[in-house]
Amino acid sequence: MATNGEQKQESRHQEVGHKSLLQSDALYQYILETSVYPREPEAMKELRELTAKHPWNIMTTSADEGQFLNMLLKLINAKNTMEIGVYTGYSLLATALAIPEDGKILAMDINRENYELGLPVIEKAGVAHKIEFKEGPALPVLDQMVEDKKNHGAYDFIFVDADKDNYLNYHKRLIDLVKVGGLIGYDNTLWNGSVVAPPDAPLRKYVRYYRDFVLELNKALAADPRIEICMLPVGDGITLCRRVS
Repeated sequence: MATNGEQKQESRHQEVGHKSLLQSDALYQYILETSVYPREPEAMKELRELTAKHPWNIMTTSADEGQFLNMLLKLINAKNTMEIGVYTGYSLLATALAIPEDGKILAMDINRENYELGLPVIEKAGVAHKIEFKEGPALPVLDQMVEDKKNHGAYDFIFVDADKDNYLNYHKRLIDLVKVGGLIGYDNTLWNGSVVAPPDAPLRKYVRYYRDFVLELNKALAADPRIEICMLPVGDGITLCRRVS
């Protein structure tokens, strides 16, 4: 018979930094071990394991979401993409492996040091030439891009996994930059499940702080006539927005 300690160990999820909202850890582990890990490219596995040792590993994209993004990009034949919020580059690598040899990713993050942790793995995978990395806040870069009409409708896919308090500010700019029929993916739109937590729920400070921004974003996306949306319970929740006008 298992002791309490062993039971706790069994129920604790094995994926470092996992954010799955599935109530059963065992079921999520089944998804990883049956579908994700057997087909995960060696470079992505290496980067995932490297990132697991980082003190901020909770920031990483989950392995199942990485697999989802990789397939999604292939399905829509994405070639010109953008990523806001890179961390060590797991989702960036999933994108780089999915797009064609002459595909491009404009990647932005305020922390080059984290990006450079994963860069040797990305280089070894032979896809670093697809990435243009810019260090610093994304909004000034986006403002500059929006000013130039040639950038309007230039992107097939944009993935946002950055400061939640700026998601709506990003959306106001990205809607011009993504093509009609293209996709914007906003990560963490279920925000640790806190979007349905009662007001007095005991939430971690950063979860409570950003929750209202996530709720505001979700409401705004649902009301935006320029997009079709689909909110998926993958990872910590991802909302796909397809630009229709």
